[in-house]
Amino acid sequence: MEQQTRPAVKAPAFPKQIEYGINIVVNAAFLVIVNNVLKWGFAPWLTEDFNKVLWLFNISLVATIAANVIFFFHNPDWFLSLIRFFLNVIGLILAVRMLQVFPFDFSAYSINWALVMRIMLILGIVGVSIGVIAELIKFAAAVWKRV
Repeated sequence: MEQQTRPAVKAPAFPKQIEYGINIVVNAAFLVIVNNVLKWGFAPWLTEDFNKVLWLFNISLVATIAANVIFFFHNPDWFLSLIRFFLNVIGLILAVRMLQVFPFDFSAYSINWALVMRIMLILGIVGVSIGVIAELIKFAAAVWKRV
């Protein structure tokens, strides 16, 4: 008796539009949260100096929402990398400004959370810097591939 083999069944790909839609909803929620976090008293260790960086948060989140709306309809590799490069630059500027302003007061805690937060911000700056370079390389490779 001859055994028949079935063709491999591939799991359906996760549609990128769903990913972009989720990103839009999550970033819109973050936009509401960051604009109300001081009013709500959600983070008692966050100082009024947070208002000095709030505009950067807003730019970052609105740009990310806009990018995902555009990605929903137009998402070639070169375009994704170019826009992600600019989003990473905005994120880098935000992280550096957060480190400069440092709108946190952890004096009520026995652990040196200020040091922990500064280290986290520095690690974030390093990570986003790598992301900036990576997206620039991906953009160049995608453009080169098109030529």
